[in-house]
Amino acid sequence: MHNTKRAVATGVVLLSAVALAGCTSDGGSGEGGDAAACTPADGPVTLEFTSWIPGIEDVVELWNEANPDVQVDVQTGPNGNSGTYQNFFSQLEAGNAPDLGQIEYDALASFRVQDGLAELSACEDVVAAEAEFIPWTWNQVTLGTEGIYGVPQDSGPMALFYRSDLFEQAGIDVPTTWDEYRSAAERVREEGGYITNFSTSDINQFAGFVWQAGGDWFSTEGDAWTVELAGGESQTVAEYWQGLIDDDLVATYPAWTEEWNNAYNSGEVWTWNSAVWGANSISSGAPDTAGNWSVAPSPQWNAGEAAAGNWGGSSTAVFKGTEHLYEATQFALWLNTSEEALTALNQSANLYPATEAGLQLPVLAEGVEFYGGQAIYDVFADAAAEVNPDFLWGPTMTQTYADVSDGFQRAVTGQGTLAEALQSAQESTIATLEAQSIPVAE
Repeated sequence: MHNTKRAVATGVVLLSAVALAGCTSDGGSGEGGDAAACTPADGPVTLEFTSWIPGIEDVVELWNEANPDVQVDVQTGPNGNSGTYQNFFSQLEAGNAPDLGQIEYDALASFRVQDGLAELSACEDVVAAEAEFIPWTWNQVTLGTEGIYGVPQDSGPMALFYRSDLFEQAGIDVPTTWDEYRSAAERVREEGGYITNFSTSDINQFAGFVWQAGGDWFSTEGDAWTVELAGGESQTVAEYWQGLIDDDLVATYPAWTEEWNNAYNSGEVWTWNSAVWGANSISSGAPDTAGNWSVAPSPQWNAGEAAAGNWGGSSTAVFKGTEHLYEATQFALWLNTSEEALTALNQSANLYPATEAGLQLPVLAEGVEFYGGQAIYDVFADAAAEVNPDFLWGPTMTQTYADVSDGFQRAVTGQGTLAEALQSAQESTIATLEAQSIPVAE
């Protein structure tokens, strides 16, 4: 969801919220794979659930009406990095965390290293549900381990939003490779525009570019973390965008501002390589351009390839300490796999499902008026199947995002480069892990 991404590079370092508890073998549930840990309660149950999805109260009410013995009290708050994650950590420390909470994929590892998550493999229905999910989304909740630390909720496969009217008027072909995108950027600049805006704050967008290129930022060896923010694929992506910045081929407006909206609304900026939720961002931020946008697959590094990155997506996690693991997982599965819930989530908040069946929802097959009637979700369905399943987030992403953002902001003003920013952030991330007593691989 786009509104979960606006404050990613702000806020406190998550791991400072509580003292490091370490990773237990069962991921913090205290029960491991013991099926007895996931049995129905003897009587009525009330679960507490915290989320920031618009309209989530109405979706939960559908469950409550059908399940009188398992009621869910939903609390809403700001998106994760704007306060909800800090609240979760404080509640975990105080022993009064809700039963369930919305946690984005890139923050899930932070909660695992703090021993705050129930490990769900004791629940047979959760284990069996793996087959229902797009493989890479399931990998996001296993965190490179044999455990299960949440139920995938939504995803953010990336594609190219572009002003089809401007491309047609200028006689510019829609680029299918990043080399073609560079050539198109030169033509667009000759027309007085910019092909896109390079954001110095949406570091998870840049991570999506690295993801598409086959790179990894983090990996694990046992309990130890390997950090590769400055790896080969990251360097390739950084050098590509550095070239566009150096040659004044991209705008650099602060993202999610009126200045940013106006650049798209006025036709100054012609494309946006973004996630599926970006469809709503463009329609709300650039209303005067209705009917003039289309969606195409993301440009590829090599002609004929089919790879996609991802930007965004959340899970429904169960917190350690819940007394109702079975009921909590039943609700999480319903919320994220049933057609009823997935349709309601899409209609209320434009959430894009993480299940294979969810990609076939009738609501997603409809043409979108703002995009000239194009069935844009068909493009994203293809992209969702092309996302590398092995990308792993690290345990200190708030700090990592902030450090990369600081370096990117300097780079666009000529103080250093994007590649240097990644190298610096890699060093600071390793230092943060070590300061938090989180093992780092040699």
